[in-house]
Amino acid sequence: MIYKFLLILSITLISCQSGSNRVDTQGQKPIAEIKDPTKIYNLMGEELPLKQLTEEARATHEKNLQQATSNYEANPDSLELIIWYGRRLAYLGRYLEAIDIYTTGLEKFPTSYKLRRHRGHRYITTRQLEKAVNDFEMAAFYSVNAKNAIEPDGLPNKLNKPLGNDKFNIWYHYGLAHYLNGRYDKAISAYKKCMEFSDNDDLLSATSYWLYMTYKKIGNAELADQLLAEIDENMEIIENDAYLDLLLLFKGEKKAEALLKRAFPEDGNIDPTLGYGIGNWYQQQGNTEKANEIFLKILDSPSWDAFGYLAAEAELTAAFPVPIS
Repeated sequence: MIYKFLLILSITLISCQSGSNRVDTQGQKPIAEIKDPTKIYNLMGEELPLKQLTEEARATHEKNLQQATSNYEANPDSLELIIWYGRRLAYLGRYLEAIDIYTTGLEKFPTSYKLRRHRGHRYITTRQLEKAVNDFEMAAFYSVNAKNAIEPDGLPNKLNKPLGNDKFNIWYHYGLAHYLNGRYDKAISAYKKCMEFSDNDDLLSATSYWLYMTYKKIGNAELADQLLAEIDENMEIIENDAYLDLLLLFKGEKKAEALLKRAFPEDGNIDPTLGYGIGNWYQQQGNTEKANEIFLKILDSPSWDAFGYLAAEAELTAAFPVPIS
């Protein structure tokens, strides 16, 4: 891709320079130039490929979507069925169609914080960050007096035990939308609120990870380090092993070199989540060249819907804001 070539060239040119080349993105909006509303573009303005799935996963998701479609068509005024129809579309990578379904649902249920939470998530996936921020802002408003509840999983974990809750998911994704936009002060506020609903070790590790990095972005090392006091290797983690390992890296109890081998194994199955956190660690050590090399390498992963992938895009577009021909 043109942008990737230019990034490689830029990184090569800065290799002999000292200091950080990270551009402060506070208040900037790395939004892709939308060329075709039926396609998805990355933050550099390049079209993204169809979501890659194994044959087994695709077959399972197609079957689940067929059932969700039938349920929705039989009762199109059910809020729950609208949400599941959109979620099943999204698991197949049909994110724009999912957004359309959630939008249709909001015409019927304009105050539904659940619909806005899910649509906002997919606005993040499709790099429509301002729309995501607006949805989560409204979701937060409409959920204030609602009783919090466990959100059922569409992709069950190894114990088939749902871990997230409605309000956690609103504030967690709200914080991410601001983080990707470089609005770190607002991201911090959202993540601090998210902490109130991080009621198990998986949620605590996820929120702590993003909040730690956001504090580091604004140069508040003291508050960042305070978060690590509650982190230890004996936490009961079901899903967020990568986040815990990265927090232990920040704490000095894991080695970056060992984690790099897991993030970028020889079989090429890249882990964007682990990779992005390691890149941030190098950036915090002042090794901007190594960080940008890692961020660039993440773009070789097909998992462009992973948050680590999106964050790597945001880092690179901020550090190397070159035009696309």
